[in-house]
Amino acid sequence: MAIDYHHLKARDFGLIRQTYTERDTMLYALSLGLGNDPLDAAALPFVYEGLEGGLRALPTQAVVLGYPGFWAREPDTGIDWVKLMHGEQRVRWHRPLPASGAVVGKNRVTHLIDKGEGKGAILIIERQLESEAGELLATLQQVTFLRGDGGYSQLRGGQPSDAPLPALQPTPEDRAPDFTDTQTTRPEAALLYRLMGDFNPLHADPAVAAKAGFERPILHGLASYGLVAHAVLRQCAGGDPARLKALDIRFAAPVYPGETLVTDIWRVPGQAGQFHLRARVAERDKVVMSHGFAELA
Repeated sequence: MAIDYHHLKARDFGLIRQTYTERDTMLYALSLGLGNDPLDAAALPFVYEGLEGGLRALPTQAVVLGYPGFWAREPDTGIDWVKLMHGEQRVRWHRPLPASGAVVGKNRVTHLIDKGEGKGAILIIERQLESEAGELLATLQQVTFLRGDGGYSQLRGGQPSDAPLPALQPTPEDRAPDFTDTQTTRPEAALLYRLMGDFNPLHADPAVAAKAGFERPILHGLASYGLVAHAVLRQCAGGDPARLKALDIRFAAPVYPGETLVTDIWRVPGQAGQFHLRARVAERDKVVMSHGFAELA
């Protein structure tokens, strides 16, 4: 079954209502590996409620709230879900995320772009995450690369494709980073992170990973995304999660659980509070996230 452009663009996700507790907030941070070092003072406010000021939520917890689940696996989508890959993640925060509360996720397919037969397709979902009172907390855009679905627009007499998002900017190649942050992921990180609601078996089942072309289950892109956000907070924001206003990144290669993630950060010249980002795994000296951008208040 091939993708039907109009069917996907009209997909009704409904309102995703979700209540989360401080326990959920701590589990989210622990699933990323915060707390691996019991003496890491920068991680403690996100995994322990006993400090002055109370527990704090990592801003990137927004990506697991109001989420419609692994809907691409449903037969009516026409998506070859085994071959899909998370391509980019873009988030704008409008208010700090509380450590607990009730939220509503409003999800919609905004873009579907056919790159051609054998070249895949691009699917973009936008989510507006609101508090129960209707305050906008974050706007998220998830860009997914459908590696097995290129050429759909030539079927059924031709179907339209949407214009792409503005391209993310590459990181500097002419100078060393201003900051570098190193974080080690846990061997069971993908099994922990899937408990946040992303149950794609690519991250748990070696047989599914092999069918997708990987030597073993890979870490969720959004887990790596959360680690990059924590690196920015540690290095550039004094650990204050309320200062993160935007974080965009492109997923360039998979991270395997247990690898060491090194985040390189460059100041944007003449733009206070803006940074270019890149992340690589130390063991393979491989860039796994590129074209990153962060904005701090």
